[in-house]
Amino acid sequence: MEILWYALLGLFLAGYLVLGGYDYGVGLLLAATPGENPRRKALTALGPFFLGNEVWLVAAVGILFGAFPMLEGELLSGLYPAVAAALAGVILVTAAVQLRSRPSGAAARARWDGLIIAGSALAALGWGAVLAGLLQGVPLHSDGHIDGVGHLFTPFVAAGGLTLVGLVAVHGAVFLTLRLPGAAGERYARLGRRLVPVALVALASATVLGLLTDRVRETAQQPVAALLLPVLLAVALLAAGRGLARRRAGLAFVASSAALALPVLLVAATTWPHALISTVDPAASLTVTDAAASTPTLRLLSWLLIPLIPALLGFQAMSWWVFRGRIDNRAPVYW
Repeated sequence: MEILWYALLGLFLAGYLVLGGYDYGVGLLLAATPGENPRRKALTALGPFFLGNEVWLVAAVGILFGAFPMLEGELLSGLYPAVAAALAGVILVTAAVQLRSRPSGAAARARWDGLIIAGSALAALGWGAVLAGLLQGVPLHSDGHIDGVGHLFTPFVAAGGLTLVGLVAVHGAVFLTLRLPGAAGERYARLGRRLVPVALVALASATVLGLLTDRVRETAQQPVAALLLPVLLAVALLAAGRGLARRRAGLAFVASSAALALPVLLVAATTWPHALISTVDPAASLTVTDAAASTPTLRLLSWLLIPLIPALLGFQAMSWWVFRGRIDNRAPVYW
């Protein structure tokens, strides 16, 4: 049963990165969107989905706390700076997007937009550092003690964070291509094509640094999955760029979504059967079974989750169906 719950945790985290990823991608691209009207259109395209996307993070955190209490404790302590940075970015974006239109002055709105951009970058960097930190492992001892946080400040973790920033930027551009009409959509399609090589360079840098880092090589319990990670990510990015070039925004969106879901799934596959790997004492590494709650607890949680998963998936499908297509002048202005 713990394997099922671990798969659900991965599903919700991957879903959050896909859905929240275009939130942060749009936020990042405000930096390349001059003028109040174009920025408001970009946020209007995002509006119907914005707050609903964060529900996936809440659900993932709930599964982590309820089904994997040991992993939650060690994960938060071992990767605390990255998790704290990611959550600070999430809070900053959520607040700034909703407050940007409160002031009437252009200067004040520009400051809120700056906070949206900074929060989006911080969230993407933080979640990328968390994934890279899982691949790199943590200095976990058998008594549960973790030696400091210096293990997070490495070139590989930095490259992992920058890679996710590149992925969400491409995803945001594809999303706006899908949602904005006419010249505005074409502008973001061109921007997305230019961002694909940037994301590929960041991915290549992270891959090279991973191959050169002893800790990363030793942590890879499943080398085949580790090799598939950069290859499949590169294929997804190239497919997204190809879709944009051929004006097939739907295909590009599927590809960029895959690029954001793949890291979660393949990081879990690379470290399997461990959920958290110790770099100082292999015996202290947490397997998925060790990290999970007791079987009676998981059974009880299963009864609670049975009605929630269809509700969450149904709400997400309904919102996408109701607000499908490109926005027009009749679209409600949210922010």
